[in-house]
Amino acid sequence: MSPGDSTLLFRALPTSLQFPQNDQQTLAEYTSALSSTIAGDRPFTCLITNNRTLRKLNREFLGHDYPTDVLSFPSGSEDSLGDVAISIECAEAQAGEYGHTRLEEVRILMLHGLLHLVGYDHETDRGKMARAERKWRKHFHLPSSLIARTRMAKTKLGQTAVAHSKTPEAETVRAKPAARRRLA
Repeated sequence: MSPGDSTLLFRALPTSLQFPQNDQQTLAEYTSALSSTIAGDRPFTCLITNNRTLRKLNREFLGHDYPTDVLSFPSGSEDSLGDVAISIECAEAQAGEYGHTRLEEVRILMLHGLLHLVGYDHETDRGKMARAERKWRKHFHLPSSLIARTRMAKTKLGQTAVAHSKTPEAETVRAKPAARRRLA
């Protein structure tokens, strides 16, 4: 399979948060670039959707009854890395909070989710994912990474978890392969 086989889906986006055609094209090109540079030309699917869908997925696969910014579902297959699901409302809120565009925030979340698909786990890898995210963020000219932002916020709050609008940024999660389902 080629990186062109990666799929970017936009489903159930609120009208006010839909992407113009040029931003959709930018994200499609970014999806292809992620596949070829990070994923070793292995395809993946990225679903950009709403809080309701992320809440449902988070509840169904992880038992957390709230929306989150990004979920990753590794496939366990050689044909595809798996799926990433992103909440557009969370991306919008986080973009405003960190002073960059919604498009940049979605790109950060896509990178973070894909790093989980290729095997990184910031909960257990002693900084390997944070270093990889920093490297690729610089490569793609992205603002601060999700992990770096979470660490900075925890430091400022004396190691207290960051939460806003029932969307904990530190709650970027990865579902177990057995719990995975196709998002496409």
